[in-house]
Amino acid sequence: MTKIFVYEYLTGGGIDPALAGAGSLADLSALIVEGRVMRDALVADLRELDGVHVTFATSRFETVDTAQSHCMAAHGESMTAFVARAAREHDYAWVIAPECDGLLLHLYDAVGAARWLGCGKEAIRVASSKSATAACLTAHGIATTPAIEPGQAGEPRDGRWVVKPDDGAGGLDTFVFDRFADACAEYEVRAAAARNPVLQAWVDGEPLSLSLICRDEGAELVSINRQQIGLSGGDAPGGQARIVEFDGVLVDQIDRHSDAGHTLDTLAQRVAMAIPGLRGFVGIDVVWHPQCGPVVIEVNPRLTVAYAGLSAALGSNLAAALLAAHGARVERSEAVRTSPSQSTVGVQP
Repeated sequence: MTKIFVYEYLTGGGIDPALAGAGSLADLSALIVEGRVMRDALVADLRELDGVHVTFATSRFETVDTAQSHCMAAHGESMTAFVARAAREHDYAWVIAPECDGLLLHLYDAVGAARWLGCGKEAIRVASSKSATAACLTAHGIATTPAIEPGQAGEPRDGRWVVKPDDGAGGLDTFVFDRFADACAEYEVRAAAARNPVLQAWVDGEPLSLSLICRDEGAELVSINRQQIGLSGGDAPGGQARIVEFDGVLVDQIDRHSDAGHTLDTLAQRVAMAIPGLRGFVGIDVVWHPQCGPVVIEVNPRLTVAYAGLSAALGSNLAAALLAAHGARVERSEAVRTSPSQSTVGVQP
């Protein structure tokens, strides 16, 4: 029996006032619903697999069915200490956490490479920074949104500008401005407060996300999703900042075998090659610009909320394919052992 520990930061105690900092509480509590959706979907998929015993992290704020194997941090125990302890009691640890404040990197170190189910450390480091991701992709000729310093921008171009945390997650603290000067002013305020902002041109178009399974031998695009993103205040012009509002994702919306699907598949392969160490589930946020085509906004080196609907939409257990991508050892019972050609579970078109 292979024992897997699932730790989702928000539901696993990361926003417990007794354990988390004030900044984390304020910024991340809005994402707890998405965190629970991802955790529950992953746990449900893992429970369906023969030979796997799954335990997930919870907190004192949640009542869990006693029939479900779960655990929580001890009183006074830090999150990293808790995750390290729980990981040692399992064969593998599957961590879902935002990149902000280096959380995902810290948790990687707590678990250790041998038990970690996820992207490699260097891939996490690059993808955790929007500016580093943009620089990396630009160097590989991939259309993206370079991060700029206000003083380096030269004459401001037409269009909107966005200011957001360099390591933010889920569209948190992301403002859009019609005027370049207003965006620069917001950037300077955040920089003076050491809030690590990034300034980028806003890309108009259709917001999409790509769900990938990344392996040593390459990436497999398993779903093209539509993101439901809006701006507060509608489209009225003016200096008032608009807040980016994320209202969910619709999975498997564009045929991967269509012309658009082939274009996005090629893009996904190029991104995976540009950032070595992407492994398992990876999400790529893209905007399809009417004239420029797909532009990469960011890369998520972890499960995204799109995972929640994918196993049902694709008709196969996505967790099984991801474990195979990681080369995880799963001892199946003889009654259901598959033939060698079927033992690595993949997602087929």
